[in-house]
Amino acid sequence: MKEWESIQPTLKSRLFETAWRMWIEPITPSAVRGSTLYLDAPDPIRTWVERRYLEVITEALEASASHLSSISFEVPPEPERVAAPTQPAGPNPTHDFDRFVIGPGNHLAHASALAVAEAPSESYNPLFLHGPPGLGKTHLLGAIANYLKLHVPELNVLYTNAEAFTAEFVTALRESGTDEFKRRYRNLDVLLIDDIQFIAGKPHTEEEFFHTFNALHDAGSQIVLSADRSPSEISTLADRLSDRFEWGLTVPLEAPNLATRLTVLRHLVSEAGLEVSDQDALTLLARRVQTNLRQLRGALTRTVAESSLTSTPITSELISQVFPAVESDPGVQITPESIRRAVASHYRTDVETLESRKRDRNTATARHVAIYLTREMTPLSLPQIGGLYGGRDHTTVLNSIERIDEGLGQDPAITTAVEMLRAEIHRPGENS
Repeated sequence: MKEWESIQPTLKSRLFETAWRMWIEPITPSAVRGSTLYLDAPDPIRTWVERRYLEVITEALEASASHLSSISFEVPPEPERVAAPTQPAGPNPTHDFDRFVIGPGNHLAHASALAVAEAPSESYNPLFLHGPPGLGKTHLLGAIANYLKLHVPELNVLYTNAEAFTAEFVTALRESGTDEFKRRYRNLDVLLIDDIQFIAGKPHTEEEFFHTFNALHDAGSQIVLSADRSPSEISTLADRLSDRFEWGLTVPLEAPNLATRLTVLRHLVSEAGLEVSDQDALTLLARRVQTNLRQLRGALTRTVAESSLTSTPITSELISQVFPAVESDPGVQITPESIRRAVASHYRTDVETLESRKRDRNTATARHVAIYLTREMTPLSLPQIGGLYGGRDHTTVLNSIERIDEGLGQDPAITTAVEMLRAEIHRPGENS
């Protein structure tokens, strides 16, 4: 991989020959994700290099002409939602305003998104939607794009996500130059970018998006962005971008209340053509799954699977079996430490291993689950959670959360482990 080859002369010049042959030569590059170069090496070498030479390698990388700025020995995450690295991601055609279930936690976001769709550049510019995963941000951005395509097809509208934007920009830098990239992004009537937090900490991408934002805003084009946090909470985002993101309307999305969750379940049941004669069953499921709508969909999928496999109708009794109640004692103090201890015990490891760079399957799964439960059960931010697990960055933490989020209701091992751990963590006497 040319990024790794390009910094080797610098490393050779800064290290003794024996140190170079023993510790650096065995390292192999495994992937590039965003601004991070992922490396691989046998465990003893990786541990020593991380302790003694990581700073030297990072400095050599930063001094090179590469856009990369960080090194990691973690398993590289899979590319997110980017089918082809040089093409923008398109909206899901099923995302429309009619399918969006409105509740107290998202009514303002829905209203502002609809206002933008009906009158681009006249209502709120930019519109910035933020909130944890699974609350409907992507749905609303897709609904705007699909509404405009249907009702105002003459407008030049582009929907993508930050990872695809970054990948396309990096490809342009390496291959054909950025002129075509700039023409594509700076001659739009409407630009919608999902998960904009992923450009934070990538100086070259931030710089390009800064100029793209200015060009579009000055031309009167509509900009809609989404993120998992408000602009001011994206700590590694350049101040000048954070300031611009708040020029228009910034709207949070919050976890759905019981009535909203129940309405969503009824819609899903209707769309799937299911028959649920016991209406209390859906109410019970809505009470048991309270985090986000994506997890609620997964819970219904698991319930349907259980019903099919056991030839049992969907009833309150079945819901109680699949999702047993978790009673939280008022005296139970749930802390990040109690969560880590419970997860480590469940996976037969220790807290120190969860914090380490060890990445075998059992440790990686345990770490993902611990991070997910810490996010769910504590008020800690993503950077704070990353600090608890060996100083992992925001992207790595979010990747762990999304892996478990997607596995719930789909992967029996993950689902069972999370349910058991939730019950154990809430149990009196387990957290003292």
